[in-house]
Amino acid sequence: MGMTSYQPRSQDDDPVVARYANYFQVGHNAAEFILDCGQVYSEAEEGQIHTRIVTGPPYAKALLRLLQESIDRHEQIYGEIREE
Repeated sequence: MGMTSYQPRSQDDDPVVARYANYFQVGHNAAEFILDCGQVYSEAEEGQIHTRIVTGPPYAKALLRLLQESIDRHEQIYGEIREE
């Protein structure tokens, strides 16, 4: 299986901002899913949210499928991912 290259795209040729995230919260209502991403540095500290993604239910489901496929490929190449 070949590796695919990830090429971030933006709408206006400006570089895409990349932020590290190891803390997530997810909420939803009838019309949308809200995914908050942030960082936490220690177990005693509360996570600091820096990015919020809001999307409709069909797109949240597509994201779930895409993320699962990516995790499956990663584990095929590098081995099982251990959860902390």
